[in-house]
Parts: sequence; C-alpha cells; structure tokens
Amino acid sequence: MPEVSLKHKIALGLIPRIGDINARKLVSHFGTVDAIYSEPYRNLVKIPGIGPEIAGYICDRTYLDTAEKEAEYVTKNNIRTCFYLDNDYPFRLRQCEDSPVVFFFSGNCDLNGPKILSVVGTRSATSRGREICEKIIGGLALSHPDLIIVSGLAYGIDIAAHKAALDHKIKTIAVLAHGLKTIYPAVHYSVAKAMVANGGLLTDFFSDALPERNNFLKRNRIIAGLSDATLVIESGSTGGALVTADIANSYNRDVFAVPGRCEDQWSAGCNNLIRNNKAALVCSSGDIEYFLNWNTTASSQPVQRSLFSELDESEQGIYELLNKEGELTIDTICRTLAVPVYKLSSLLLQMELKGVVKCFPGNLYRNV
Repeated sequence: MPEVSLKHKIALGLIPRIGDINARKLVSHFGTVDAIYSEPYRNLVKIPGIGPEIAGYICDRTYLDTAEKEAEYVTKNNIRTCFYLDNDYPFRLRQCEDSPVVFFFSGNCDLNGPKILSVVGTRSATSRGREICEKIIGGLALSHPDLIIVSGLAYGIDIAAHKAALDHKIKTIAVLAHGLKTIYPAVHYSVAKAMVANGGLLTDFFSDALPERNNFLKRNRIIAGLSDATLVIESGSTGGALVTADIANSYNRDVFAVPGRCEDQWSAGCNNLIRNNKAALVCSSGDIEYFLNWNTTASSQPVQRSLFSELDESEQGIYELLNKEGELTIDTICRTLAVPVYKLSSLLLQMELKGVVKCFPGNLYRNV
C-alpha cells in the first residue's frame, strides 16, 4: 500500500460517529486511506454501515484542518503516531476488532515486547493491595527484565504498579484517558515523566482531549488488548478494573485475580471473578509464570556467597531450612521456625527481592 500522509491517518479518528470498526471498513472498501477523502457523497452513502449521516461528516472535510494541526503537534514533540496498517503496530492490539485505528505514544518502549502484563485495581487500594502489587511485580522483574507493565496512571493500584516497575528497573506504560498535553491526576506528573524515559505514555485521544468520564472506560480496551494477560489486584464489586477484566476475557486473554477475605470490600470483585471462573487465582509472581509458561531468564548459577552477607539472622535461618528441605509452604516454614506469619511474609518478600528465594504456585518457596 502506498505511503499514507500522517494527516490522513489522524483524520480517520476525527470523523464523527465513524468509530474504529467502520474506519477499517472504509479503508478496506477503497483500498487506501487517502482515497476516502476524495470520494463523493453518492459513493460513500452506499457503503454498508456508513449511511447518509456519516457520509455527510466524511464529505465535510473541515476535520482535515484539525488533523493537520495535530500532525504538526505530534511531529514537533517527537510523539509517535501508530496506525493500524503500520508494520510495527502492536500485534496483540491488532488481534482486537475494536482496537484503535490510530493512537499516539510518547516514550522509548517496544510495544511488541515479548512479555507484557496489565495490572489494574481499585483507586482505593489498601496497604495490603499495594504490598502484593510490589511483591508480584518485584518477583517478575527479577526473572524477566524484559517484562513491560501496563496500567492507567490512576490512584491506587495503577500508580502502585507503575512505581513498582520503575523501582525494579523494568519498563511501564500508562494508557491515558485524555490527550498528551494533560497528565491526570496532576499529582502523578513526576511518575509520568519518569515513564517517558523508561516506558511511555499511550493514548488514542487527541492532544487537547480532557479526562472525561467516558474516556476512562474506552481506554480500558487498550489496557486489556496491549498485553498477554491482565492481573486484578483489589476491586470492589463494580468498577473499571472489572470492565478491563471482562474485555480481556472477550479477547481470549488470560485474566488473574488476587483473592481476599470474604468480608473485605476491596476483595469482592476479585473473589467474584475467581468464583465465576473469569479469572485464575494467583498469590505470587510464580503463579503468573506458571500460568503463562514464562521460562525464567535469571541465571541458573548458584547465588554467590557474598550475597548472604546481606541476610540478617532470621533470613539466614529461612535460607538454611529451605536448603535442607528443598521446598516448603509458608505455613510449614512458620511452624518449623516458630516465626509469626506476618513477620515471615515480610522476610520472604525481602528475600525474594534480594534474589535468594522464589515463590511458586501453592505458596511454595525454594532457594534460588
């Protein structure tokens, strides 16, 4: 197909009421993008799914001026425009019927990376939820430095996921519900700025678009479609995280959920996903590796003895017990060493982050 002008690519997203699916139909019908803008009304109106109203919008042509200004803005600010027919359009998104015909990306991240995980959850995250988020992303980062974390830059679990990724030196992408001239919420500006250097910001909204309510639901399809799987960490019985999980299921992508106590408000959504077989139960990074069949990329060489100088006495005791027994559940370690479970959980998390132990499905722990 001949090279399409940037203005004409962008203009497809500006035609009122056309949508991503009808835009593809138009391109398929005429064979090229540029041909759409020179076609007379009498031909446009005959296309199935277009009709008189949309044909009138297409013939109006005034949106081409807006598209030209947007093209100038993204070019000047080194923002990448991704069009669905481009060779480097994310292959995971390409598989989704309603994926954006065009979107904008500011960053330095390969959107076709080998491993991409979306992490979503409530804006009212508890300390438990943030700790689990940190633990799972930290564990995955140790074995999969090429992993990319996707979320929505919102309060709660979203921002916790982005921060955990940045802390563990893996790339992270925020899918925005507005244009790239805005950062919402503004308090997350510094995190967003860091992400441009180690991941990026992605949106299918034009640069001047503001964060309106419906935009947040629309952007969820990109969060679900851009990744191999979606992980839900804390959610009420309703909310955007559950919408994202439903979309991921409709795309035949894996969905995972962290369970919680029956009486916990922010575990209700996750528990319901698991109960209704809409998500697999996960408690650790090892569970996700198991379900996605991600082979560990960490070195198989024994941990250097010099690392053990970083372990305190309690951690040394856990390491020596696992070295003797091979693998143990957290309950067995708790009983054997007579360590309170709350303290043991914290110790095991620290040891995971140091790369000394690893958690596997069933809450089994082994030395690395």
